[in-house]
Amino acid sequence: MSEDQLQNEMLYQTTMSLARTMLERGMISEEEYHEFDTIMLEKYRPIFGTLFSDIHLL
Repeated sequence: MSEDQLQNEMLYQTTMSLARTMLERGMISEEEYHEFDTIMLEKYRPIFGTLFSDIHLL
């Protein structure tokens, strides 16, 4: 994994951790969460992507 790939993976995981918190607190809907996830997947192109989406890494 290159330095850029690692950075993108970390940014994606961190961003989605914050989005999950917002979802859990009712700040965004399930639909908004999934739309946001799709946008972040396109932006960061993480190698592991949503492989760990159900596991809270951060």
